[in-house]
Amino acid sequence: MRYSCTFAPAMEFSTEIAFKTARSGGKGGQNVNKVETMVEALWQIASSRFFTPEEKERIAEQLQTKINKDGFLVVKCSETRSQLENKEIAVRKMEELVAKSLVVPKKRKASKPSKAAVEKRLEAKKQAAIKKEMRKPPSID
Repeated sequence: MRYSCTFAPAMEFSTEIAFKTARSGGKGGQNVNKVETMVEALWQIASSRFFTPEEKERIAEQLQTKINKDGFLVVKCSETRSQLENKEIAVRKMEELVAKSLVVPKKRKASKPSKAAVEKRLEAKKQAAIKKEMRKPPSID
């Protein structure tokens, strides 16, 4: 599922993102042991220049499980063996998360059943009542 980032151009938004690198685990042999390819992208929501206070509040509320105690949105990536590619993937993931968090779901409108549906339901109830009535033994008066 693709989300377009309507909140800010990707290049401007990415200027606020800081990166940490570390050695990633998994396959890669000697490369894994000596090269820091795992990327952790950090973005402090509160100090962002691109969002209104209401948008920041919504982002913080929606992404609270991905925000650390210092107020940084954290996205990790160690999918490839290239640090640069991992940075690009982390930025893309972060932009998608923020874009998703800013989407306000539509309010559900309560609908009424149609007249035909109501009549059909009542008729079915009557038929069930008649069927149960027929199961009873005849009464002796």
